[in-house]
Amino acid sequence: MSPAILFLLAFGLGLVGWLSARSRAWAFRRAAPHGRINSLPNFHAWYVALWITVPALLFALLWDTLSPALVLQHVLADPAADALPAFGFERESMMSEARAVATGAARGVFNPEAEGLVAPYRAALSLYGSVGLVVTLVIAFAGGAFSFLRLRPDFTARTRVERAVMALLLIASLVAILTTVGIVVSLLFETVRFFGMVSPIDFLFGTHWAPDPMSSGQADGAVFGAVPLFWGTLFIGAIIAMCVAIPLGLMSAIYLTQYADTTVRKIMKPLLEILAGVPTVVYGYFAALTVAPAVRDFAQGIGIANASTESALAAGLVMGVMIIPFVSSMADDSIAAVPQAMRDGSLAMGATRAETIRKVLVPAALPGIVAGIMLAISRAIGETMIVVMAAGAAANLSANPFQSMTTVTFQIVAMLTGEGSFDHPATLSAFALGMVLFLVTLALNFIALRVVKRYREAYD
Repeated sequence: MSPAILFLLAFGLGLVGWLSARSRAWAFRRAAPHGRINSLPNFHAWYVALWITVPALLFALLWDTLSPALVLQHVLADPAADALPAFGFERESMMSEARAVATGAARGVFNPEAEGLVAPYRAALSLYGSVGLVVTLVIAFAGGAFSFLRLRPDFTARTRVERAVMALLLIASLVAILTTVGIVVSLLFETVRFFGMVSPIDFLFGTHWAPDPMSSGQADGAVFGAVPLFWGTLFIGAIIAMCVAIPLGLMSAIYLTQYADTTVRKIMKPLLEILAGVPTVVYGYFAALTVAPAVRDFAQGIGIANASTESALAAGLVMGVMIIPFVSSMADDSIAAVPQAMRDGSLAMGATRAETIRKVLVPAALPGIVAGIMLAISRAIGETMIVVMAAGAAANLSANPFQSMTTVTFQIVAMLTGEGSFDHPATLSAFALGMVLFLVTLALNFIALRVVKRYREAYD
């Protein structure tokens, strides 16, 4: 039985409980003196609906996790499973074919040995589907009966419903924290394993990056020097991209807030922010098919021999265009938040509009502008698709923007999408790179938030 059926059943029973409890609460209201009860009928209805729906949904989620293992155990206990191989890909393939036929996802099996498992799979799926359905009904009816019998005119349904909503909001607020903790723990565990094979000194300060995921597995720290990756990430994302994004983003913000009339601003600002919604793979195609050849032709035109289509400059230019909205939006909001009295005072002292912008507005809005730049940098150094399609895979430690370079994100993708074992140091190096990138991005976001906090304190 599909888990969606259990979910729909829980919501359906919750709706029935909601209508029944609301009707009962209205009866209390009509019978009570002056028509007054402790809580409105809707709160009685939500109280019963929550007691029906929440336990049933929790069991449905739990059963969706446990039932596949129970079905598998039931099938393996059948005599037809004795003909299966002991382990390996063939065994998994035969069981997947039998399950697909049993669920109706396939019409037949390719391996004749899997035919005997179809009937056990159907029986197990039917059995445990029925068990899940019955238990869901029992839990829903038990919760409904418990809550429905507690309803009375003086019942504090509103307080209990509000507490349940507060608990839900608390859980929602903890999701981001728990997700961050999970990311850190998963990265940290694999990073510790990697540093048990490769010295952190060799990794953080080495200048040669050439790991081979298909080697024998012996860790040679000399080939895990990640400095070229760190430099490529900073050179493309924090230098070239920022040289494009900061001037264009800041100047566009100044124009939209100080010079553009209302009609132009209403048209230009949404068009500018559309850049933030363009998929990064589209930017990658644009970089690889348009910008990269133009950069190569320009390099050849100024006398650089053997100029490659893959270059740090091509990736950095397109990445800079991509993050213009981050800089522009923050600068726009920061400049617009500067008190009007500061503008009027500067103009009253005889300053021109350009002098007011340069000497009053931009310095006053500088914390917000810096915060936007920090957020843009953190976005740029985590970009992958543009680098994959335009910058290349060579780990070069060079300041030549026309040379092919790679970044941390590119190497993470390369190490984790190959055929290497997860016990190999080359594969584990992706987690160490991810941990470094995570810490750098976290530090940049922390700095940006601190700057924004100072900015808000200045003008609140």
